[in-house]
Amino acid sequence: MGILGGKFQRMVVVFLCAQAYGLSGCATTASQDLSLSEVDPYEDINRKVYAFNMTVDEYVAEPVANAYKTVAPDVVRTGVNNFFGNLKTINTVINDVLQGKFQQSAEDSGRFLVNSTVGLGGLLDVATDMGLEHHEEDFDQTFAVWGVPQGSYLMLPFLGPSTTRGIPGAVLDTAANPATYVGMPAQALQVLEVINSRANADGALKFIDEAALDPYVFTRESYLQWRNNLINDGNIEVDANDDIDELLELEDAFYEENDAEKLTDQAPGND
Repeated sequence: MGILGGKFQRMVVVFLCAQAYGLSGCATTASQDLSLSEVDPYEDINRKVYAFNMTVDEYVAEPVANAYKTVAPDVVRTGVNNFFGNLKTINTVINDVLQGKFQQSAEDSGRFLVNSTVGLGGLLDVATDMGLEHHEEDFDQTFAVWGVPQGSYLMLPFLGPSTTRGIPGAVLDTAANPATYVGMPAQALQVLEVINSRANADGALKFIDEAALDPYVFTRESYLQWRNNLINDGNIEVDANDDIDELLELEDAFYEENDAEKLTDQAPGND
């Protein structure tokens, strides 16, 4: 269903928990109402693409990701995740400047320099230990800050959820990624990034399958809320009826259950 990983994975779970906690009793009605929503005018087509993506995920992406997790220990996957995250910091710095966040751009530049040198090319996240916070900025957020409307929600084949504003943003994000210009090795790097991201997203995708009455609606709403949260730097209005502590407890319980399943799978006799 596209690339999910890192903070995005955790936010997917938080927002999915929010909807499961607050909207599970009216999911069917909400789905019917949202089908007429202006945000998703192409829902019929999007649902077909979503079904296609999930089929590809089931028969291609998931088996490959599982094989990757089997052969690559946690320390390797963490290093790969750090490496690609460090490359994306360049894009973050560019968009910091374009959004007028000059102090943040200086901090992110320092983060990139530290991780690229002391952190062995980004394999180690030394900057976080030094107090240099990780930020996520991209061209979609920059366009939003500039006043470009979000446009329609779109489900893209192989790539997953996006919006009409997000598509040109993603193109520019790719152009700002140094791995794009490495030549032939860049293709191998991009494949590795996709596999690593899919492996990181395994828990969130399982949550969607197990908890969502309508996985398509859950995916759409969690994605749009996640993007809205990034655009507003986390300063979003929270409904008075939402109990954030309860949502975080649900998230923690979800990850604890996944950790328990991993230990069970690794136990002798479960090969």
